[in-house]
Amino acid sequence: MKIPGRIVKAALLLAAVALPAAMLTPTDAAAANSLTMLGADVSSAQRAIDLGAKYYDSSGTAKDPLDILKGAGVNYVRLRIWNNPASGYNNKAKVLAYAKQVKAKGLKLLIDFHYSDTWADPGKQYKPAAWSSHGIGALQTDVYNYTYDVCNSLKSQGTTPDSVQIGNEINVGMLWDDGKVVNNNFTNLGLLLKSGYNATKACNSSTQVIIHTADADSDSNARWFYDGIKAQGVNWDITGLSYYCMWHGTLANMGSVVSDMKSRYGKDVIIAETAYPFTSSDADSTANSVTSGCSGYPLTWAGQGAEFTAVQNTARSAGAIGVFYWEPTWYAVAGNGWDPANIATSGDGWDNMAIFNWTGQVNPNVKWTP
Repeated sequence: MKIPGRIVKAALLLAAVALPAAMLTPTDAAAANSLTMLGADVSSAQRAIDLGAKYYDSSGTAKDPLDILKGAGVNYVRLRIWNNPASGYNNKAKVLAYAKQVKAKGLKLLIDFHYSDTWADPGKQYKPAAWSSHGIGALQTDVYNYTYDVCNSLKSQGTTPDSVQIGNEINVGMLWDDGKVVNNNFTNLGLLLKSGYNATKACNSSTQVIIHTADADSDSNARWFYDGIKAQGVNWDITGLSYYCMWHGTLANMGSVVSDMKSRYGKDVIIAETAYPFTSSDADSTANSVTSGCSGYPLTWAGQGAEFTAVQNTARSAGAIGVFYWEPTWYAVAGNGWDPANIATSGDGWDNMAIFNWTGQVNPNVKWTP
């Protein structure tokens, strides 16, 4: 029997909020009913500010974007780090500088190691140029030394990271091809993840290690990955998942993946990335990465706020401890492009996904809630 898709989606959206909570005992619900990592990845903000970008709170007052986000409920900042990007941004020196500002605001710090000179995600995991000829043995040393150096440099200036990601969206491995999972062989990836974990703990034993995939869409894929690294003896503290409804499906499905990850591995879970558009329009000459939304959530400021609230509610009900909005401050600012090899003119494909509009006004509907 064919059922109208809109009705099915609406039912699933309702189930996303109602079912996971209903399945918990009162004790479990109390334990799972708080998001302690209320996060924002603001990795592009430093460049925007250097270019003179302005950010305005809901009353129209110009403020530091970190203050505006903190006022909206953020308590945790995520910063990506690239080894030697051509842009000169998101490298060690820039991350060290911005980490001082983050910590000065009383915010916690998550460092997202891409182990690349450019973007790393499920479709690409390029080695840094300096490591390009290195095999798995050398790469283990590279990962250990680089991770320890960045962590220790942050620690030495009084901005010890509260958590780190060993890799970014590493669905089938990192530092390809040596660290890529081929024919279900997790051996090399396991070695690299152990190096990153051990380096982090040697730097600071209380820094939490996150292993991050974009597998919120598929419990079978998530099980395949985390079972695979666990079988290699890899340890981690927090399971990180990406969830964008337009790519990763229903809230209900995300909730079930989060719940299973928590129970299967006995580790805390976070949504390490999420975002939603407030418009389909484009602010610059670079096409938007996302041009459509999800059922029930219009592409408006109100819709953006409601969808983010629904993601938080679903994740919380399923037992997650955190949700991070990805690049809420990346509105279109000339010179702050997506391509580190051409940052000056490559443009911004995320301008409709930021929570600041094209003149830097914040969306007052977007709130982070425990």
